Amino acid sequence: MAMQLRSVFSAILFLALMAVPAALPLPAQEAPRPNGAQTPAAQETLDTPFTYDVTRVNVLFTVTDKHGRFVTDLVQNDFQVLENKKPQNILEFTAESDLPLRIAILVDTSNSIRERFRFEQEAAIQFLSKALRPGQDHAIIVGFDSVPQIQTELTGDLEVLSKSLRDMRPGGGTSLYDAIFYTCRDRLGKDQPLYKFRHAMVILSDGDDTQSLKTRDQALEIAQKTDVVIYTISTNISRMTTPGDKVLKYFAEETGGLSFFPFKVEDLEQSFENIANELRHQYNIYYRPEPLRTDGSYQSIDLRVKGRKNMLVRARKGYYAPRMAAK
Repeated sequence: MAMQLRSVFSAILFLALMAVPAALPLPAQEAPRPNGAQTPAAQETLDTPFTYDVTRVNVLFTVTDKHGRFVTDLVQNDFQVLENKKPQNILEFTAESDLPLRIAILVDTSNSIRERFRFEQEAAIQFLSKALRPGQDHAIIVGFDSVPQIQTELTGDLEVLSKSLRDMRPGGGTSLYDAIFYTCRDRLGKDQPLYKFRHAMVILSDGDDTQSLKTRDQALEIAQKTDVVIYTISTNISRMTTPGDKVLKYFAEETGGLSFFPFKVEDLEQSFENIANELRHQYNIYYRPEPLRTDGSYQSIDLRVKGRKNMLVRARKGYYAPRMAAK
């Protein structure tokens, strides 16, 4: 029975991808198509190998003091990087306030968030109006229920982004992991080289995935490979921690982001404001791993401020080494 259900769902997913021009995954080079247009190559990226370079590892991070205030006056010599507990040589350090921002807003449009949906849309619009700098930053809007759907491609046009958010309607199941996976791989991961951009993702969801074909760890792995920092805003206002809340916190912690759990919808505005402030107070370092591993294994990263235990560094916890075939 499970195999039959999976086959039925796969068939439904395929039909949805062919019928809805903005459904993920789309070929990265294609422009958005008008409503009703076919996308013959919609399945091509499903099996497209994702390539990335970790002969240089970039780590985007923030530093705060014990009161949660951003610390913005540190220099390269203030930091120490360890990979698998082994010290690494920092090759480049910058305070990243001016890099072009590439941000994805992922909005859960499943039935589970119907009551709060309109407020979430307006809060997201306000966030984009504050976070995006004209002529420099771009955002993409992705809705996800039974399947993820692109509402608008990467653009800096706030009017287009706002309209796409307001046009969204709730209904269906939840494919959170698929939405993360394909947005990172087929959109945010296409801006090369990755270190020339700041990649961020804001997810509004209850975190309860019911219909993804990708797993949680597959979604996290591709986020780490594309240097995407994930910020999550829970739509759960029950004041009880749910399994979905734990999933949202997991994605944020592993990528160096933050998770927010507003108890009422009005608190969403403050959550978005905190994310916008964070994006303006970041550092970036890069180093070449020693030793360089090529077996596809996960490598842990520990970034510290030397001699300053009262400072909190928030950064991704690791990366995946490239996998190279033996000669």
